[in-house]
Order: sequence, then C-alpha cells, then structure tokens
Amino acid sequence: MKYCRLGKTGFDVSAVVYGGIVSSTILDDRAMEPYEQAGSDKQVAWAVDQGINYFDVAPTYGNAQEMLGHSLAPYRNRIYLACKTEERLRVKAQPLMEESLRLLKTDYFDVYQMHALKTMEDIEAAFGPGGVMEMMQEMKENGTARNLGITAHSEAVALKAIELYDFDTVLFPFNWHMNMAYGMGNTLVKKAKEKGMGVLCMKSMIERAFSSSEDRYASKYPKSWCKPFDVEEQPDLLMAAVKYALSLNVDTIVPPGNYHHFRFAVEHIDEMIGHPITEEEMALLKEHLEKVRALPFFDASCYTV
Repeated sequence: MKYCRLGKTGFDVSAVVYGGIVSSTILDDRAMEPYEQAGSDKQVAWAVDQGINYFDVAPTYGNAQEMLGHSLAPYRNRIYLACKTEERLRVKAQPLMEESLRLLKTDYFDVYQMHALKTMEDIEAAFGPGGVMEMMQEMKENGTARNLGITAHSEAVALKAIELYDFDTVLFPFNWHMNMAYGMGNTLVKKAKEKGMGVLCMKSMIERAFSSSEDRYASKYPKSWCKPFDVEEQPDLLMAAVKYALSLNVDTIVPPGNYHHFRFAVEHIDEMIGHPITEEEMALLKEHLEKVRALPFFDASCYTV
C-alpha cells in the first residue's frame, strides 16, 4: 500500500480510504443478501491487513457507525478515524456527535468534518451564532477532534468555507468528467494545497449520475449514490478515471460505498500511482465524455449530488 502525507494533519495515510458505507447493512452489491456484522468485520480486517489506515464514516450512512465501531475496535490505535456532521446548528449537531463517539467506540476523532456543504446558506448557518462551527472549534480545543475538515459538492461553497476557517482537510468530488468538461476542482485543490490542507478525493470512480428512470437500489451497485464504472465490464475506463483524479494532485481516494470498487482500488492502487495516466487513457476518457454528455437525461447540475 502506498502512503502520503495528508497535509498539515501530519498523518501518513493510505492512498485508498475505507468508506464506512461498505460496512452498512443495506443490500450487498452482488449477492443481494443482507449484510451482517461478520461481513463488516471480515472486510475491515482484510482492509487493515492490506495496509488501509484511514476510515471515514457519517451518521447518515445507515447503521455504518455501529457496524464499523465494532469492526474497528481491535485496530483503533492503528488507524485514523474520520467522522462527519450534516447538521448546521450546534443544538442538533452536539447529540449526534456524542452518539457517533459512542457507536464508534472511541473518545476522539482524528478528523471531524462539516459534511455535504452545498449552498451559501449552509455556510451562513454553520458559521453564524449557534452554528456547528462553534462546536467543532471546541472539539479541536479539547482534543475530541484532532483535525477539522469539510466535505462539499460545490466548489464555490468549499472555497468560501476554507476562506472563513483554516481547516485541515477537504473531501471533494475531483471527478474526471466534471474536471475535464468544466474544470471543477482546479481552483479548490490549488487553494487547499497553498493552505497545507489534506485533499481527499471522492467520486474518482464515478461515470455519471443515475438517471431519473434508473433505480439505484435495483442497480448492480446500490451502495453508490452515483453510477460508477463497472468493475468487470469497464476496468480500463475505471483505471483511467482514477489516474486522472490522481493527476489533479489529490492525496488519497475514497471509492464508492460498495466493497467491489473498494477492493479494486486496493488491488490496483500501486499500478495507478506508479504508472500515471497516458495519452491513450486520456483519449479513452475524452471519447467516453462525449458519449455521456450525449445521453438524453444528462444534467451536469445533478451529477455530483
């Protein structure tokens, strides 16, 4: 496993992150059978054995916190644990944060993140009187959170947030399609690096949004909010897309929430880092970009939500 320094956190983290949704009890991708605690325990043990040392979860990921808390208990002092809150007001965020600590069987987070920032109204509420930022700053002061970060789906909103506070990390969709077509993420990664922030990349393996007529839960990968490239049918595009994301100077990638993409990333990350994207792979992505943009339902505004 390759490792990189996650900005000013000082953490040397695995190039692949274990997303907590992998451990949640919703239908398993391939077998379509209930996903039990033993399955989470087995997959977390495999991940740690492969060198994964960064785990990310949130209260909104079903029962992922409870499952992951049990699975990580034997390894807590060997890994970094990141959690999140989607609440913008302290009064709502505080009890959920305390519940996260309990379910994850820990008394601190290595990174605690303001999650899913999408609008300037989110920023106004979170940073205003009684906002969640008050709680987060206290968490860092008292050691409940070693570092603070944000996750966002709007570059403008992310840039505003890191202007208002000196965050330690940012998690953002540095996606081949949205960057290649619209330049999304370029300014953010530049500013984040200038500030010494750790940059985590989500949606590197995503092809496009699910259309309004497609049922995510009936798809091959129901744990993924957006449609990922198929592990078996599109491995070349999958490899090229991740290499593209890595070329944007991100520190680590967070695969979609299904185990199969996580395993693919773990098994191929050395190759993807060791062999940067080629002209042929760029041409492959550009050709596929036109195919996706030509789809009758395509709407860029919903792509990264």
